[in-house]
Amino acid sequence: MERCQLSEIKNQGGVMSAAESIIVPELLRSETDTGFAGVAALDDRRARLPTGTSVVIRDVISLIRQVAGHDSTVLVLGESGTGKEVCARAVHDLSPRRNRPFVAVNCGAIPADLLESELFGHERGAFTGAVSARKGRFEIAEGGTLFLDEIGDMSPTMQVKLLRVLQERVFERVGNQVPMRCNVRIIAATHRNLEESIQRGTFREDLFHRLNVFPIEMPALRSRIEDLPLLVRDCIATNLSEGRGRVQLSPRALGALALCQWTGNVRELANFIERLSIVCAGRVVEVRDLPPKYRPPLDWTLEIKALEDTSQVIPEEEHLTEETALSVLEEVELEREERKEASNKNATSDSLVILPEDGLDLRAHLLTIERQLIEQALQRSRGTVAQAARLLNLRRTTLVEKMRKLGMAQSGEFPPED
Repeated sequence: MERCQLSEIKNQGGVMSAAESIIVPELLRSETDTGFAGVAALDDRRARLPTGTSVVIRDVISLIRQVAGHDSTVLVLGESGTGKEVCARAVHDLSPRRNRPFVAVNCGAIPADLLESELFGHERGAFTGAVSARKGRFEIAEGGTLFLDEIGDMSPTMQVKLLRVLQERVFERVGNQVPMRCNVRIIAATHRNLEESIQRGTFREDLFHRLNVFPIEMPALRSRIEDLPLLVRDCIATNLSEGRGRVQLSPRALGALALCQWTGNVRELANFIERLSIVCAGRVVEVRDLPPKYRPPLDWTLEIKALEDTSQVIPEEEHLTEETALSVLEEVELEREERKEASNKNATSDSLVILPEDGLDLRAHLLTIERQLIEQALQRSRGTVAQAARLLNLRRTTLVEKMRKLGMAQSGEFPPED
């Protein structure tokens, strides 16, 4: 579950400072949790939408708004920790069922032999230990939304019973054969690839199609790293509201965090910020304060330290402004792309000069290299021969002739002029 939510805060036409956003966490949650700039609609104020302004999160929020007003079944997909329950709650909060219960069940955390009783309830004496009748989650969620988390871990037997409920909207308590009708909206979620599970025979295809009416894919944090400043700022505010210490991240520390893979996604980030709010309370966190796992490589560390030593001191209230943080992330991303490109060039160069132990056919090897480089140039230029020729520092006619000799073009395919 994504523990921290944040939105772009607007105050009299401008972005609120980090200090203001931390001082008024209730305003963060009640009025601006939309992830978009501008004044939120009344319904949006009731919902806790996923945090961020990246393209992928904007698409997710758009899908949530589109489906919220309908009773269609929603299937939320994504890695663990991406905020699938946040998505499900947002759909519920924006729906006509918002004033009815939202009931969440983790299907993977409950043993298979107990899940039926948990979902459908049981009568007294239905099994050993059933000393009294008990309502199931379907009854508790009546009129509202039932969120079935980790649906991909449900046993085949329970899949059959759930399919019947989805088809007929009728279920029976354990130990009772009297059918009971239900009026709930189903939202399911899983981190598994259900289509692959179908191929392996561990998930029913008919149940998949019942659930996959309106799929929503929650993106991994590493695929929307531009949302990191907003997520960090909201996590800091959340920790402050829960009684933990106030902490700030320097722009360079934030840049270092942008290099991390975040395999645990937003959940990992929330836990990390909570730790910092305990061990670094009341001060600014620098790169040297980060745990080893979250520090950049040595060359990055030296470079960041040099920048810190030569840069001017940033006023406290500016340590985590959105403009400063995004500027750092842009620099980090640009540098990362340059290093990646340089690494690829070095790798290619090394592979070209290594002679196999058994030797090689030099002519054939050079022709292979020539063909590969021409193909890469054409791919990068989207098939435009003139642009590919410029990338290879060749005349267009020379490149066309080479392509014909290598069998990469039919005679007469290219005109003599551009």
